Amino acid sequence: MKKLYTGKSIDEILASAAKEKNCDAEALYYEVKDEKAGFLGLGKEITAEVYSKDDMIEFAQEYLKSYFDGIEMESYIEVTVDKDGCFHVDLDTQNNAILIGRNGQTLQSLNMIVKAAMSSEFKRRVPILVDINGYKEDKYRKLCQIAQRAAKSVRRTKVDVTLDPMPADERKAIHNYLTNMAGVSTVSEGEGNQRRIKIVYNPGKEVDI
Repeated sequence: MKKLYTGKSIDEILASAAKEKNCDAEALYYEVKDEKAGFLGLGKEITAEVYSKDDMIEFAQEYLKSYFDGIEMESYIEVTVDKDGCFHVDLDTQNNAILIGRNGQTLQSLNMIVKAAMSSEFKRRVPILVDINGYKEDKYRKLCQIAQRAAKSVRRTKVDVTLDPMPADERKAIHNYLTNMAGVSTVSEGEGNQRRIKIVYNPGKEVDI
């Protein structure tokens, strides 16, 4: 987990933390907590809180374990990090349907809670996605199929199409899916829970599907 280290420089602190955590210094994050200049520039001392992605994974696992223990629900929790630095939490519990909720609303709320906890703990924006038994991935696939049909209609009719409101992660999935589709572009419109994707006819876009 996060730990305070003290040294004469950030490099010295990171080297010490890297040795203890058995990782490269470049893989560490830090936040300076205190800095003393010393007398006449001598005896400078820096205290910083240092952590790694493994520490963040451990925090997410322990946070969710504590939650499920609190409601006495058995759960399987796996946390991984993809090549873009996004944390993926895969859950499987004894009552997945309740945790997913109607149209995934309860799962969306759980995503917001875990994201807020991670950001608060590590004082930075942490990209994280919580999924339950593959529900989110399946929903992304279905939404992208709907978006693809709508995009083909836009290319054929030259009339823009606006999809139903959806959370940021679902909009991102569609943006990414259609980014290489020729003849159409995607933009987000609206505010709050009414934010949605608009598929716009763009004849100048010449990218292969």
